[in-house]
Amino acid sequence: MTRHPAPPEDLTGKLLIAMPDMGDPRFHGSVVFLCAHSGDGAMGLIVNKPMPDVRFPQLLDQLEITHGPVTPDISVCYGGPVELRRGFVLHSAEYHGDREERLEIDDRFAMTATLDVLEDMARGTGPAKALLTLGYAGWGPGQLEGEIRDNGWLTTEAAPKIVFDTRMEAKWEAALASLGISPLTLSSRAGHA
Repeated sequence: MTRHPAPPEDLTGKLLIAMPDMGDPRFHGSVVFLCAHSGDGAMGLIVNKPMPDVRFPQLLDQLEITHGPVTPDISVCYGGPVELRRGFVLHSAEYHGDREERLEIDDRFAMTATLDVLEDMARGTGPAKALLTLGYAGWGPGQLEGEIRDNGWLTTEAAPKIVFDTRMEAKWEAALASLGISPLTLSSRAGHA
């Protein structure tokens, strides 16, 4: 009889909070929203690393999408090191757009990676809350679980207020605060009872 490892706890729709001694500098101080997580791996979007040289209207111009006074001037974030030329919109779940290309995460969050959501946002008919990223973070089977075991990440519930409404530079501390943790009390070593 072959024993298979137990499937991982499903962290889809949760936040990953990078520990202070995160070994990968691309994730230092990051808050990652997990869009998908299973035994096959994980996919997430960094939600607190704005790209200072990229603004939404400029991106629309590059994509030749018409915009005007109702177009929101949202930040564009570095979503992670994979497929940096590809855009992903993490948004509130009331927006349905192209249902075939929409990943419904839960009753609060969805993710769309097609131009129609950008066109709707440019017209002011897009989601009520949205965050645009370029690129994403990806993990192979068991990789994220190993990083969590090695004390690289904390996990917490994803609150729309943290994801969409908190200032970029305050999201890491806000995510920690949701766990009752102050950044000053974090240790780089995990305690195991």
